[in-house]
Amino acid sequence: MEKIFNIVKNNDLFEGVIFKDFEKLYPCLSPIRKKFKKSEIILNAGDKANYVYIILSGSVKIVKSDIDGKDNVLTELSVSDIFGEVFACANILHSHVTVVSLQESEVLFLNYKKIITSCQSACSYHSKLISNMLKLVAKKNIMLHQKIELISKRTTRERLLLYFDIHRRNQKKFTIPHSRENLAAYLCVDRSAMSNEFSKMQKEGIIKYDKNQFEIL
Repeated sequence: MEKIFNIVKNNDLFEGVIFKDFEKLYPCLSPIRKKFKKSEIILNAGDKANYVYIILSGSVKIVKSDIDGKDNVLTELSVSDIFGEVFACANILHSHVTVVSLQESEVLFLNYKKIITSCQSACSYHSKLISNMLKLVAKKNIMLHQKIELISKRTTRERLLLYFDIHRRNQKKFTIPHSRENLAAYLCVDRSAMSNEFSKMQKEGIIKYDKNQFEIL
């Protein structure tokens, strides 16, 4: 259990929860641990949205299909990240997105109703979780607004520059979480056009990059 705690304590849901409290709280959440192979679907669009999921190992991508059947990558998540909480919190019965394992991954399933419902043995800890859940949903709302702002930009360069500004957090050197293919899908741009824009911006002395490592010049 301590190994799990050392992972989930980095997630905002368990902010302020210490190990001895986690030991009492954990069984109350009806936890389920599942392992997934690369490219295996963890959550399919249309599945019931009963759980909150935390990544214990590996990484996943969240995909939304448009009316033409084209998959758009909304985001990629890694160890200690959470997903599913927005649907559960909004009382949406079924998931609107598909979650796919990018590599061999292990995911912790937590019953959402058990998180927001106090029990006799750990009600004080549940109050903390409820407070943390509200913060999580607020952060996801901010991320959604950022995505809307990104795709409202007219050119590939404008979208890239805004994306860099969001992820660099006032640092000149930073690492982006997306692969080239998934970044293009996330920004809703052509991958070749995006790669060309990378090269142009580097030649113009705007950025310098090596794989996922970037520097704003």
